Amino acid sequence: INAEYMGHFLSVYFFFDNFVNPMASEKDSTSFACPSPYIKVSNYEAVKGQFTKALLLYSGGLDTSVMLKWIQENYDCQVVALTVDIGQVADNLEEIKAKALTLGAIEAHVVDARDEFADVLITEAIKANADYQCGYALSCPLGRVQIAKVAVKYAKLTGCEVIAHGCTGKGNDQVRFEGYITTLDPSLKVIAPVREWGMGREEEVAYAKQHGIPVKQTSESPYSYDENMWGNTGEGGEIENPELIPPLEKILQWCKPIEKTPDTPVVVEIQFKKGVPVAVDGKAEKLSEIIKRLNTLGGEHGVGVLHLIEDRIIGLKVRGVYEQPAATILIAAHKRLEMLVSTREENELKATIDAKWAYLTYGAKWYDPVMYHILAYTNSQNVKVSGTVKVRIFKGTAEVVALASPNSLFDETLATFNRSHAFNQNASAGFIELYTLAQKTAFNVIDWEKQLKE
Repeated sequence: INAEYMGHFLSVYFFFDNFVNPMASEKDSTSFACPSPYIKVSNYEAVKGQFTKALLLYSGGLDTSVMLKWIQENYDCQVVALTVDIGQVADNLEEIKAKALTLGAIEAHVVDARDEFADVLITEAIKANADYQCGYALSCPLGRVQIAKVAVKYAKLTGCEVIAHGCTGKGNDQVRFEGYITTLDPSLKVIAPVREWGMGREEEVAYAKQHGIPVKQTSESPYSYDENMWGNTGEGGEIENPELIPPLEKILQWCKPIEKTPDTPVVVEIQFKKGVPVAVDGKAEKLSEIIKRLNTLGGEHGVGVLHLIEDRIIGLKVRGVYEQPAATILIAAHKRLEMLVSTREENELKATIDAKWAYLTYGAKWYDPVMYHILAYTNSQNVKVSGTVKVRIFKGTAEVVALASPNSLFDETLATFNRSHAFNQNASAGFIELYTLAQKTAFNVIDWEKQLKE
């Protein structure tokens, strides 16, 4: 190890020895110490003294509210707060802006990115039938792409050399934010205070109370949420332990528990053009409005509630409760319409392509070149995905009950079970003989079924 690197290493070590450990001094009534000094090893991690202004991705929640104060104290720098509107419904964004200024931000910006998020990213999610590990429509991973794009833009506009985020060292979002930010602008540095200070949820709540920072999360209400128009993620409390049954009546924010949903089903008609929803029940609207409308309708009927045990990027297996009513309805409708207009081979390949798209999106690889190859295929197949789909919504289900398309491969004269001369049944036996020839030959050489019993 050369002297320059070792000097940098030691300076970082002593920085945190001086600025992190004092938080656990005997003078403090509450300890917020990191269990061991956090040592920065990546070139893109900013160090105190190297910058004067940081852009904070500010949500107004527990982590970023505590962080806004902590950055000022521990990095001795100015903070610009950035809140990106991608369809959050629980938050009052103007109140969040005011809160940031109250906590010491020199500037606070709220950026409306709802239509860009819907038209650029969610359209690809719909066309790819977004589904990670049995049902997750990838609201959070997609949202991180959009927020990172806006953050890089505003870092330049406000003269910030560093971007700070509120992600923990155990989650996926640290990978997404840091990977995307440094990909879009390699000159930018990043700090992750939550990873540095080592506080858990309970310690953060205590820190907030000690510093007069108002937060929604308390020890009596342990749940934390991350939402955008495409879905709402609930974590914490009983959700964390898969052996416990989450009390949905206390957790759900968008969707009604099944017991409280209407006893009468509703049928909604969705029109697609080249794989993108363009109208609901005959009313043409932009995608962000369609999603908003279906979130309300689906939430009323308890559609899209998902208990998911997922594999995180960094290797942990965790559980979350997701609310994604509009995503569930739109993906179900799109997938069936796509299957109607595509061949068996196309549908088989598309399922594989979709799964890879989902893993790349979840795994912070949106800007990997392979993603663009996948999107090229997905968009090619979706050119013909136009038509209408009727979805029956009832008691937590979204069932496709009818669909029509000018590109439909259904031919009633061929598929009917009634008498028809259009299909030559005389050819069936010859087809079967050739189609099963390899199977028949191999089985009569080696009876694998008999071997399984031995």
